[in-house]
Parts: sequence; C-alpha cells; structure tokens
Amino acid sequence: MKYPFHVLSLFLLAACNQAPKQTDQAKQAGQQAAQTTDAATFQQDENFLHNHLGNLVTLKNPDDSSMVLVAGDYQARVMTSSAGGYHGKSYGWLNYKLIESGKYNPHINAYGGEERFWLGPEGGQYALFFPKGKPFAFEHWQTPGLIDTAVFDLKDQSSTAVHYYKEGVLQNYAGADFQVGISRKITLLNRASLTQQLGFTLPQSIASVAYRTENTLTNKGKNAWQESTGLLSIWLLGMFTPSDKTVIVVPFKAGANASASIHDDYFGKIPPGYLQVKDSLLLMKANGLKRGKVGLAPEIAIPMAGSVDVESGAITLILFSINKNGKYVNSKWEQQKEPYKGDVVNCYNDGPLEDGSQMGPFYELESSSDARPLAPGNSLTYSQTTVHLEGAYATMDSLAQRLWHMSIQDISTAFPK
Repeated sequence: MKYPFHVLSLFLLAACNQAPKQTDQAKQAGQQAAQTTDAATFQQDENFLHNHLGNLVTLKNPDDSSMVLVAGDYQARVMTSSAGGYHGKSYGWLNYKLIESGKYNPHINAYGGEERFWLGPEGGQYALFFPKGKPFAFEHWQTPGLIDTAVFDLKDQSSTAVHYYKEGVLQNYAGADFQVGISRKITLLNRASLTQQLGFTLPQSIASVAYRTENTLTNKGKNAWQESTGLLSIWLLGMFTPSDKTVIVVPFKAGANASASIHDDYFGKIPPGYLQVKDSLLLMKANGLKRGKVGLAPEIAIPMAGSVDVESGAITLILFSINKNGKYVNSKWEQQKEPYKGDVVNCYNDGPLEDGSQMGPFYELESSSDARPLAPGNSLTYSQTTVHLEGAYATMDSLAQRLWHMSIQDISTAFPK
C-alpha cells in the first residue's frame, strides 16, 4: 500500500544508488551505533519483556538486521525495534518498574512502547478520558481500559507481520456509547518497501528499521455515530527515550497565517527555551524535563515528523496520511468552540506534574486520523510508518539536510545551553 506522501517531495531529494536490501555495511553501521550508547540492546529488552509478559511476537526481516517486538498484552503496541539485530540499540522507551510490578496505576499505565493504539478525543465535550460533568483536571483524567489494560487477541502472524483484534465499549463525556471493533496489523518493512515509503533511496551505509501499522476502527453497534454527540479518531503515539541531545523536528507548510495552526498550549504554553519555529520547521527539546505539547492542524501539516540525536546523528521518523477535507477531533482539556478543528500531528515532551510526580520521562511523536460518522458495520482505516536510521555522522547530516533543509549542527544550536 502506497501512502500519499507526494508533499514530501518538497523536502526529499533523490539520492545515492539503489539499495533494495540492507547491506553488510549497513548492518555494521547499526551494530556500531548500538555499541556507542548506554541504551539497552534489543535482546536485553526482549528478555526483560519475556520475563514479565506473554503474548509477545518478534518480527524479523530475513534480508537485514531489522527487528520489531509487539506485545498483545499491551493492546498490540510495538514495544521496541532495532536496526542492528539483537545487539542493536533498542529504540522504544520502556517503563521497567511498572512492567515489573505487574500492578495497575491510576490515570494511565504508561508501560512505554514506541507505537501504541489510542482513540481521540482526549478532552472537550466529547472526551473519552474524562467522566461526564467532571472538570478537565489531571485528577479526573482516566485512560479508558480498552486502550490501556485490555489484552488484544492474536489473529494471525508470520515472520514479518502480526495481526491482533479486540472489541469493546466506550462512553464519552457527552454520554454517548460506542461499541467498537479494533483491528491492528503490524508489518516489518524491507528495504525496497522503505524506499517506496520515503520516495527516495537511502545510502547503503545507513542501517534502518521500518514498520507500518494498519489500524481499523469499526462501528459494531446498532446506531450511526453522530457529530452532535461525538466522533472517534484513531490516535497513534510513540514513546521514546529522552536526552539533552535529542531534538524533535516537524516540517510544515509556511505561510502568513501558519502560526495560527500551531498549537503550543495544551498544558499551558511551552516553557521558554523549549520550542523554536524557523521558517517551515518546528524544533522542540526532547529531554523529558519540562512537560509540554505542541500540535499542527491539517492546513499546514506535512505527513512527516521526527527527531534527531544531535550527537550520534540517528534519526527517527513517523510517516502518515492527511485528509485535507477531514474533521480532526480537538483533544484540549476544555469546553471547545470547535471540537472538530483539532491537530493531525502532535509532539510531547514529558516532565513533572504539579504534584512533582512524573509518568516518564519520555518524549512522544503522535499522529491522528480524521473522525467520521460511521454507520453500523462501517470502518475507518489509518496507517503510520515508523522509521529509525543510523549511520556515520556525515552521512546522517546529509540526510537531515535532505529531509529538513537544515544540518544537524544547526539543529543542535537552536537551543543553546
């Protein structure tokens, strides 16, 4: 399936020779990158999760060293991945203490994982995360069990793909009930498929791991969903390990009114020194020290967001689709004037809450589908591709300039110490 990423052509230039398979050089680059970081290896995280969970599936690509680990016990979320095999860097952030405890937390069970399935909206008059009549404050915020603690059922699997399914019932802030079916397919992509997704060929020396999730939401009830009582959107969120060397990078369509479509006040304004907007690029610190969230409306969003480790040069990307005529739910914690004027892409930097506690630390890259008034039996399908890229700094710097028209060095100086 090919996504409508034609807009990316404004940012991506064709480069280098064809590389349908990841070469030994790329494998070695991934392994070397893993050896220069203190992060856990894929094998360490896989062993840890097998000690505490069942219903785990590891996907492996026979053509290279890419691997993905999926947990059905945690709503078929992708827990982590590697571009360098078992000894490669583990990319997903894991909440080891919570997973090891086997206990449930109030509000949310932040197990981690680099792509999980959620549903929106979070806040507002059609919120799924607040009970009817309660103030939009953290003490009343509660993640629905269907997307927090439910175990998804394994339907089918192969060496490079796995399919899970779950049905359940949700109620929103307006009192509307939703009987839903959730289908989630995770596919590990080969190099040729990644080339098709990106629209250009990576240098052979870059190691990569890429996976696509296909998520389908079905109305299993007897009544059609109505705008007047609330609609649902598919919401995909990835948790990654923060550091003072990591910067979130989100390109967008520049214009005279672009600033009106950038929303940086989800939990109050982004703290000073944490957000920079440069022409058609949004930069945000991802150090896990100050809580803040920013979103881009579909009018200016481009179907790509990412982050870069300015020290190693490693790049993470999410690729998704945008329905320019679609209705996007508004997830702000307030009664909203325009509940269907929300964002298509969001980025979050975790930090301490008002009481001093903290869910992470982690940072997130997020994307959302549009919301539709589904009739009984009708479905909405939304897909996202997550990509991790590793290689020599000079090669990664060249790639950053092709992706974002900015060098890694310039990105690193956006937030002087």
